[in-house]
Amino acid sequence: MPRIRVKVDEDLCIGAASCVTIAPDTFQMNAENKAYVLDHGTEPEGSKYERWMEVTDDEMENILLGAQSCPTLAIFIFDEAGTQLFPDM
Repeated sequence: MPRIRVKVDEDLCIGAASCVTIAPDTFQMNAENKAYVLDHGTEPEGSKYERWMEVTDDEMENILLGAQSCPTLAIFIFDEAGTQLFPDM
């Protein structure tokens, strides 16, 4: 399975929660109304703005859709080599 790094820039996040609507197993909102990253619906080390995870192709597509739905492009996705997959450079 591919391994990706998902990062939310909390300074860019405005709390629109569109990512949560599309990919609730990956994104949730915290008390500050900022999106944070889950690992397949769990918070193994508490709420974090950045997390590595192994994903299936379907999960990857869903996470990308969630990131693309963000009005401020606050969600960044990187592959295992560190190449930024979204937003496009």
